[in-house]
Amino acid sequence: MALALRLVRAASLVCAVLVAASATAAPAKPQGMSLIRDAEIEDTIRAYAAPLFDAAGLGAEAVRVHIVDDRRLNAFVAGGLNLFITSGMLAAAEEPGEIAGVIAHEIGHIAGGHLVRTRGAMEDAAAETILGTLLGSGAILAGEGEAGSALIMGAWTMARQNLLRYSQVQEQAADQAAIRLLESTGQSAEGLLAMFRRLESQEFLTVERQDPYLRTHPLTRDRIRFVRNQVETRAAAGAPPPEAHAAAHRRMVAKLRGFLDPPKKTLRAYPESDVSVAARYARAIALYRIPAIDRALAVLDGLLADFPDDPWFHELEGQILFENGRIAAAVESYERAVALRGDSALLRFGLARAQIETGDSALAEDAIGHLEAATRLEEGRPSYWHFLGIARGRAGDRARSSLALAEAAYLRGRMAEARHHARAAAKALPEGSPGWLRAEDIASAADRERR
Repeated sequence: MALALRLVRAASLVCAVLVAASATAAPAKPQGMSLIRDAEIEDTIRAYAAPLFDAAGLGAEAVRVHIVDDRRLNAFVAGGLNLFITSGMLAAAEEPGEIAGVIAHEIGHIAGGHLVRTRGAMEDAAAETILGTLLGSGAILAGEGEAGSALIMGAWTMARQNLLRYSQVQEQAADQAAIRLLESTGQSAEGLLAMFRRLESQEFLTVERQDPYLRTHPLTRDRIRFVRNQVETRAAAGAPPPEAHAAAHRRMVAKLRGFLDPPKKTLRAYPESDVSVAARYARAIALYRIPAIDRALAVLDGLLADFPDDPWFHELEGQILFENGRIAAAVESYERAVALRGDSALLRFGLARAQIETGDSALAEDAIGHLEAATRLEEGRPSYWHFLGIARGRAGDRARSSLALAEAAYLRGRMAEARHHARAAAKALPEGSPGWLRAEDIASAADRERR
């Protein structure tokens, strides 16, 4: 499994949120959602989003950004201060302003309290659908199959139309909020308008072929006209994105394409004649995936010669070396990455995994320190706790190893496993100590959840 770009199955709660967020589309069965974790890409999006969150009075640290592994264009807010944006949306954007515009629009939904009101509208729509389904099912059982089917489909259609009308009002309000947020941070709404124009070309496609963003964010000519007028009348208020953002955007797109597109496609899109940083980055990733490891490392050596203090190039080098069994060299690469960006939980996690893999008990102690830091930097990540349990076990601390494994199991919803490890930790830890109290809390909470 890739370390720099990892796909993880989302929790069932997030799956439910995805279904709820798509409620304006045709009814569909619940499906899982894959999330991408990548420190560099998250860092890039956060750089776009932080000024907008602050301008809205939300506080950038309170909002979590999630990258969804989906080639279609989509973005939505759900479950509180959670922003979801697809890899397709990120890769399709030609410049940072498009992503900033989408983020500003989604923040408009959060700041406008649309999540709470949408939940109420969804409950009303669900009630209409349930009633229609019950009546229709009764008619079918009574032998009136055609009438019953019509009742069920009519209920779905009415609920969907009511929710869609409700959404259009919210979309207009979110557009207005987005314009204000972009202007207050010195940005133009040209990016938002460019994304709207891209989506507008899909309006005449069948629903099945449209991107989910168009279905869940109804696009009207009035909305496009409003944003266009704002761009024309407030052009002086907006400035082009700084070159640092533009360069980071090019790298983000190259990285996504390198990891998600077939390697041959990436190498065609970024030929050797293109000597830009983004192109070299994409080629290194594509060559690693072929795999042509020595060629990939040679490209990376060139990038690191030009940019020796780039933590993300060191991270990619560490990933390639780790996955090809060169563990000691991988540790060195990850150490350089962490030395440059010690505030990245994912970088510390990558280093700790490599240190654990060496089998060196002395390095297990270092791994414990990095994993403990990761759990503080990013709360609620079960993989950090799981490997912390492994590292503590390698270091001979069985009691606190069980406690960390209990944390991981609880976060993953495995209540029987969480209770087992928590009870083992409580038996081995001094009664009344912080660790013992935490173990008792997890065991009790797991029991409640199981009941």
